[in-house]
Amino acid sequence: MSETEKIAVVGVGIHPFGRHEGVSGLQMAAVAAREALADAGLQWSDIQFAAGGSDAAGNADTSVASLGLTGVPFINVKNGCATGGSALITAHAMLANGSADLALVMGFDKHPPGAFDPRPEDWGIGSWYGETGLMLTTQFFGMKIQRYMWEHGISDSTLAKVAVKAFQNGSLNEHAWRRTPLSEEAVLGSRMISHPLTQYMFCSPGEGAVALVLARGERARSLRRDPVYLSGVAFRTREFGTFEVFSPSVPVHTATPPTTVAARAAMEAAGIEPADVRVAQLQDTESGAEVMHLAETGLCEHGEQEQLIQSGATEIGGRLPVNTDGGCIANGEPIGASGLRQVREVVLQLRGAAGSRQVPDDPKVGFTHVYGAPGVSACTVLTR
Repeated sequence: MSETEKIAVVGVGIHPFGRHEGVSGLQMAAVAAREALADAGLQWSDIQFAAGGSDAAGNADTSVASLGLTGVPFINVKNGCATGGSALITAHAMLANGSADLALVMGFDKHPPGAFDPRPEDWGIGSWYGETGLMLTTQFFGMKIQRYMWEHGISDSTLAKVAVKAFQNGSLNEHAWRRTPLSEEAVLGSRMISHPLTQYMFCSPGEGAVALVLARGERARSLRRDPVYLSGVAFRTREFGTFEVFSPSVPVHTATPPTTVAARAAMEAAGIEPADVRVAQLQDTESGAEVMHLAETGLCEHGEQEQLIQSGATEIGGRLPVNTDGGCIANGEPIGASGLRQVREVVLQLRGAAGSRQVPDDPKVGFTHVYGAPGVSACTVLTR
């Protein structure tokens, strides 16, 4: 991609994650959008295209009532846990084809307490699937990681250490929901939810918002001396034979998961290899998800996670820091915002502006991955 076509993240904004009484999802989105615009040194009237979405908190395009009625083209996106990543890819495509030089992407949500409990009919599955309890995602995650642990030699201790790292990193993040560090013993000893996953290994549906400002070519360089480039973006859905959320059967022969295909495509577009990544944000709906996605994205081999995590390699000071802001486990999962939270964190890390959770050695390549039902993955490579 030529210099005039490069697309960068020039502004980031966030509304704290957690629970916020009396504040709507759209209000949180407006807070994040104004912060992102201020970070970029822009006004809402400068924005030429916008995309955003939520799962349960309203239509993103109605935020123009708060931000300003400028007539900006605004596309609503709703794509499960991949909503934020999908909105980002939508805006990236508009800038890449020259339809705009400046775009804003937002994601937000405000979920009720408790596990997600959708209707199977909305996902193309018979009512029997819900009647047997399988629509509870905790069941799926437990089943999938059980098999993976048996196949690749992953221990309960490694699952617990993923959560310990998440809560430790979350304690360094002023915008995180869960900010109290926990010991491995506390994680393993917490209430069993779906074997082998205990209560503190899971994230919780929550509230929050994130916004990003994207700029193209000369506009990006005029706005920031330190632009972080979106060097690769990719989105994929599942293929026949993969075992994904809300799958009513387990394949005999497992196909390549959408995460692997999306990660390869994003890295190829950026011209990098997995070994080039110096900081990563991976979907960690629960501890097992981070373990599996480490290998599915190509950041390690299947089974290598046991040694990586036990050795501390995925901690902030390790050779491959993962989920440096605490991930979903510490931040919670407001569906529309999660994928954009990941990108915001990597942007801060590449700017050297992540404060007490800053990755050492001046990282120049970051990677993000968000995954959602019924088997969709969005990945980005960010560079400077």
